[in-house]
Amino acid sequence: MDWGQKELLSPVVRDDEVTVAARRRKKVAFPSPSSDASVPMVTPARSLLRNTPASLFRQTVTPRVPDVSSILASGVRTPRFAHTPRNASSNVYLDDSDWTNSFYASPTSGVENTSFFNDDVANLSSALLKEDDPGEAAAASLFPEFLASFLKHSSSAVFELLEDYQNICQEKVDVLQSMVLRAGQNSKTAGVRWLLQQENCTWRLVASLYRDRVQLALEDDMMIDMVDPSKSEKLVVEQLFQRDAVIRQSQLVIDWLESIAKDQIRDFSDNIEYYAKNVCWENTLHALKMRRKSGATLTVPLVTELDPDAPLRQQRPLADLDREDDARLLKNLFTLIRAGMTDEAQRLCKRCGQAWRAATLEGWKLYHDPNTTSGSSELQPVEGNPHRGIWKACCWRMAEEEQLNRYERAIYASLSGNLRPLLTVCESWEDCVWAHFRVMVDSLVEKHLVSSGMAHEEVESLPREYLEANWTMEKVFEELQASESKRVLDEIKEHFHVIQKFIILGDLDGLMEEFSGWLAASKPLPSHLLRFMSHLLLFFRSLGLALKEEVCVDVLKAYVSILIRDQQTDLVASYVGQLPADHATAQYAAFLETVTQPELRPRCLQLATGAGLDVSAITKLVVEAVRERDDTDFTHHSQTLETGTTKDDQKKIDIIDWLLFDPAHRAEALKQSNAIMRKFLALQKNEAAKTVFSKVPEDSMKEIYSQWTSVGQTAPLLAEDENAIREHLCIRAYLEAHEAFTDWFSHSSSAPQKPVPAPEAKFTERVANEMREKEYQAALTAWSCRLDVLTEDVKERIYNVLLFVDGGWMVDNRQESEVDTERSHQMAALRSLCLPRLTFLLLSVLQSSSRHQEALRLADIISSDQHRLYRVFSKEEMRRFLQKLRESSLALLDRGLDPLGYELQP
Repeated sequence: MDWGQKELLSPVVRDDEVTVAARRRKKVAFPSPSSDASVPMVTPARSLLRNTPASLFRQTVTPRVPDVSSILASGVRTPRFAHTPRNASSNVYLDDSDWTNSFYASPTSGVENTSFFNDDVANLSSALLKEDDPGEAAAASLFPEFLASFLKHSSSAVFELLEDYQNICQEKVDVLQSMVLRAGQNSKTAGVRWLLQQENCTWRLVASLYRDRVQLALEDDMMIDMVDPSKSEKLVVEQLFQRDAVIRQSQLVIDWLESIAKDQIRDFSDNIEYYAKNVCWENTLHALKMRRKSGATLTVPLVTELDPDAPLRQQRPLADLDREDDARLLKNLFTLIRAGMTDEAQRLCKRCGQAWRAATLEGWKLYHDPNTTSGSSELQPVEGNPHRGIWKACCWRMAEEEQLNRYERAIYASLSGNLRPLLTVCESWEDCVWAHFRVMVDSLVEKHLVSSGMAHEEVESLPREYLEANWTMEKVFEELQASESKRVLDEIKEHFHVIQKFIILGDLDGLMEEFSGWLAASKPLPSHLLRFMSHLLLFFRSLGLALKEEVCVDVLKAYVSILIRDQQTDLVASYVGQLPADHATAQYAAFLETVTQPELRPRCLQLATGAGLDVSAITKLVVEAVRERDDTDFTHHSQTLETGTTKDDQKKIDIIDWLLFDPAHRAEALKQSNAIMRKFLALQKNEAAKTVFSKVPEDSMKEIYSQWTSVGQTAPLLAEDENAIREHLCIRAYLEAHEAFTDWFSHSSSAPQKPVPAPEAKFTERVANEMREKEYQAALTAWSCRLDVLTEDVKERIYNVLLFVDGGWMVDNRQESEVDTERSHQMAALRSLCLPRLTFLLLSVLQSSSRHQEALRLADIISSDQHRLYRVFSKEEMRRFLQKLRESSLALLDRGLDPLGYELQP
């Protein structure tokens, strides 16, 4: 069928020629899971991104992938400068039925290849959705996974570490995406997913920029060969990108923002199908043909010619469906260009019969004729546009044409560096930053071409404000602060956007100030944000960058607090180990106070040792912190006290366990247990003191001496250790004396009761009375014998305290190098509290046993200048003591003896 016959067909009949456009629009769904379309599902941050031409100078020059020698992972040195290859998919032309699906993957397309739709993840998602906060539950594994990656990579592979961080975040985003599809976009899970998406993007930015910055620092003295300006625009710009770090890193920012857009392009909501597959503006063409055939006048004035400029030149519209198709096409063309997919945008134009529009997207490439420098007899293809200046001026004017579609204006504005029309379609913070940086790079490149003599005269037709603009990274963000968009102004304040801004600027001091402000705010930071902040600072530290130490400490402390709150016990030690030694000791000691499960305590100490922490200092500090928390001072024994063991007392008792896991800490365990027991003895909490004493292993003193001699020491044991051993023995003697008195008192209070004789009316009753009396006498004799034994035991043990060897009870034998005044005060106070107390107990035992003469002998012991025990008695106590002795003397006088218990002389 020839064209003459084709034009006579109605729109209903000519299916393949005009498709179904004339049937009015039809709703087109996303492709089904069974579609044969091959959907590339790779993450743009990795292989596909690096091969995708994105921006005006992407094919001309690519920012280097630097070699950072010892800081980067080992391997072959990456070339400092290389051209960007085209996307592998750009050479494969898809058929007409498949191209749309390949560009816009729906959330349900390509399910066979998406890892987060398998059965295991689906079951996981179903289980997590039952949680109160399924997003947090699903992302909780990020904390141990980030630590595992951090410990896995040494400082010589920091950028491999960043790649791991990105992969971990992406996996969690994929899992959360499947949950969001069930829970809804307004759920908490959606919020966690957004947070992790932002984190993933930020890690990508950090890796991109700091690879370049680290290599730049390592190659500052590198000489750059100068290029003859007359050779080629491309070579001049290549040299510019190689030499100018600002332009190169600005291009990296553009690449990063385009990779983000490419990640989001699969979620593009406007499902598209273009009704014209080979013919441009098919509905208008059909209407014009029908008018020619019938000779009738159209009710709606349409263009009479179909060249690309006809609608603007004739000031006449296209057919309604064509206008809708054009609007949809232009919006998606801009979406592709925003995502750095220029080749895909050109192919899209060709598929829609607008090859002329594809050609207009080609003119940005810098001109380069390799035949002038190759020296080869074989001709090579020429690259770029020799009349790029004219093309750019035309693009600028088209961007200023208000009658054009705003997306069409934005497309040509992005190609010509015209910021104002470009911003009209930029809705988000990322879009606006991309627009400003793209214009900045465009402007700086043009200025360089002008200064190098490579620019054409047509460049002068561009506005002066473009050529004279003095763009900097700082100015870009200043412009964003003055944005008229409320959404952009709100997004500027978002945590990750603030972080991204300072990373782009390389302003670490400003970033530290922001971190400090966030930590000081009343509203707590999200746990995942704190995790990111901590690992970001650790990354900067691994590069040797100067950071504000106090802010780093505060961030790591805040993150450790989150880990402690969430009971991530195994993670705490590694992050505490990144703090300065004094902060690390205090922080880990505070953490150990919260560990109450006995089975976890050895594990915590093992992790601390593995993290390089000072376990001895930590355990000492945690015990001191708990025992000193009670500010109760030593109390005089005459006051009424609660002698039972309270909950706080039990904490002090249990805390000593931290010093008992390692035999090397026995000396410290002895000192700390003594300090705890001193307080208990002062408060008459003898049972609590006994519990503490029982916790200290019996071989502790032997172990202390063994450790001292094992290191080859021949000198006497350290004074403080020897004094601690003596104090421990003093406390032991006191507790034994008190226990002996308790046993005596318990026995003395349980004397057998004398039986009451029954009436002796009968013989049997008299026999029973005699039997009960004999049993009583036998029990009384046994009781009395036992009481005598206990009395002797009490007397012996109390005398062991009162007459403690080598200077007395609670008196040190050796002078320490650094005197502990608090300990000295407590020991002196204990002598004043406990020795009179034991003296009165012994008096009561002796007097109850009618041993008054022995009771009077106590006066000799108390008044002896050898022991000087009278010094520990107060006046009131001495008055009471003498009163007790008076009672014993009176009892002796009643027996016919003299006041001292001796027989009276005739």
